[in-house]
Amino acid sequence: MNGAESLVKSLIASGVDTCFTNPGTSEMHFVAALDHVPGMRSVLALFEGVATGAADGYWRMAGKPACTLLHLGPGLANGIANLHNAKKAHSGVVNIVGEHAETHRKLDAPLMSDIEGLARPVSHWVHSSLTAADVGADGARAVAAAQEAPGRIATLILPSDTAWTEGASVHTAPAPAARPAVDPAMLNRAAEALHGSETLLLLGGAALTAENLEKAGRIAAKTGCSLLSEWSNARLDRGAGRVIVNRVPYPIDMALQALRSFKQVVLLGARAPIGFFAYPGKPAVLTREDAEIIELAGAGDDLSGALDGLVAALDAGDASPKGMADRKLVPPPTGKTDANTIAQALAATIPANAIVVDESITTGRAFFPATAGAEPHTWLNNCGGSIGYGLPLAIGCAVACPDRKVLALVGDGSAMYTIQSLWTMARENLDITILILANQTYQILRGELTNVGVQNPGPRAIDMLSLDRPALDFVAMARGMGVPAVRVDEAGALTQAIEDALAAGGTNLIEVVV
Repeated sequence: MNGAESLVKSLIASGVDTCFTNPGTSEMHFVAALDHVPGMRSVLALFEGVATGAADGYWRMAGKPACTLLHLGPGLANGIANLHNAKKAHSGVVNIVGEHAETHRKLDAPLMSDIEGLARPVSHWVHSSLTAADVGADGARAVAAAQEAPGRIATLILPSDTAWTEGASVHTAPAPAARPAVDPAMLNRAAEALHGSETLLLLGGAALTAENLEKAGRIAAKTGCSLLSEWSNARLDRGAGRVIVNRVPYPIDMALQALRSFKQVVLLGARAPIGFFAYPGKPAVLTREDAEIIELAGAGDDLSGALDGLVAALDAGDASPKGMADRKLVPPPTGKTDANTIAQALAATIPANAIVVDESITTGRAFFPATAGAEPHTWLNNCGGSIGYGLPLAIGCAVACPDRKVLALVGDGSAMYTIQSLWTMARENLDITILILANQTYQILRGELTNVGVQNPGPRAIDMLSLDRPALDFVAMARGMGVPAVRVDEAGALTQAIEDALAAGGTNLIEVVV
């Protein structure tokens, strides 16, 4: 077999059975191998940022890596923004990046570039295959690297001559290693600190599953400590019957206010809180200056075991979890569609076991309180801050979990970064309901003008943050890519549109005028 065939077979043997792809000439032997090697689902994207974002979503919901297939350095460059987001979310992704044959690289062809140099900032593991005989083993090593806890980005560069040359073999990645246990001394120190309302247990990563949140709720009930999560979470289980955990607010003044009372902060899968940006005259560290920060467990540690250890050390096993959400039936809202009525519409319509992909930016800050008592669901945030992740992530979630409804909440500015996602959704008949929150502006940047001290911005500055002239027509764009779409500007109509889309199945888009 040739190198490309050995790579596809090695990926499948190692548990990677989904490829999000935008190939070019240098990847044609890999494409051919996909055609006659059974077992790999191939999902075509019209832009590489869609492929990399979809791989991020796939990991978050499937718990195993997908691979991407990208064309040389420019193709990888097009996917870097969502690889950045995936890296910050601790998602495991295997990138296969085609490269020129060795003889062609010497000629400095038009597409020649430093692929390794492009890959390193957004990868934990980067390697170039040297011969066809190496490719299968390199593919298995890439899978092993991607599965290293808590999830890593592995980029394998595949020169076209190693793909077409015969003499390759199949290899299998070893099973992922168990997550490291937490140091008992640190566990005891954290248990001693977790007493009273002036202590915060800050959660992130795998600590935010329904099961682990219940443990955290028992700890809070026993000790009186507070619970919060990071602002951006790769995956958070929410809804009725689950412990409510609010997020550290994004706006810096609100975050400082929310954290000012805590003298001790125990970190469990989370980082110590910092601001998203620097602001004149405001601190970057969000906790009070005299706060004691106790780093109990990092994102790659055994967070379930750490919570079990805290429950045992605090004798909290019989405590009723604090903050368990009751099912709250919300009447369908009426009136103008704004942040509050959209939140109410979501609370009334989120189906049981749904996956909610949140790139709602400013409008979505009102969504959490209203939806706390909705049907049980999973909520996904952008962990890297590079916009344009929401629509691609929804693709990966829907591919990973075809039995679950996916709702994507996306601002109009964010949607335009990866609008090509709609075509892939329609092509694959994915069960995704999309809400485009259309306020015709980069609203978050309007607020940031004030936050960084710009007073009375003039018309040129405002124009750079506006999305009118001409207005974007998402209904027309969606229909042009095969996705049924409607536009609403009233909350009751929005509720009905969501219900209709969920009942119809497949991909549907609702443009919500805000």
